[in-house]
Amino acid sequence: MLKIVTKTFKELTTQELYEILQLRSEVFVVEQDCVYQDLDGKDQKALHVIGFKEEKVVAYTRIFKPGFYFEEASIGRVVVAGYQRQHKYGYAIMEASIKAVKEQYNKSIIKISAQCYLKKFYNNLGFNEIGAEYLEDGIPHIAMLKN
Repeated sequence: MLKIVTKTFKELTTQELYEILQLRSEVFVVEQDCVYQDLDGKDQKALHVIGFKEEKVVAYTRIFKPGFYFEEASIGRVVVAGYQRQHKYGYAIMEASIKAVKEQYNKSIIKISAQCYLKKFYNNLGFNEIGAEYLEDGIPHIAMLKN
């Protein structure tokens, strides 16, 4: 069972921050073989949606209020530990993130920058593609919007 909590940057414990950054690095840098600057100075402004299993961070997103990242509210850095993906925690963490956007910002329109191979996953959550595909850090992405 996944326990999901939402915290501001200041509410994160040192251990939680370490595990979040470790998970993001493990998947976005090592697994996807993509050298990029994950520590982008935006974590301090984000709300962090964290999925714990047995006290360990195994799923994560960060969300932003409208006007910070995009004109709309946004969800990014969506990640699930490789060894936990068979449990469909991606859906659980995204559904919690969508709910957090509604509760924290009173918004239902959400924009994301999705890796193209995950379009169907995001379609299943109510997101639709907008615009053309583009490269972000060498990986094909597409903007998607949920109304």
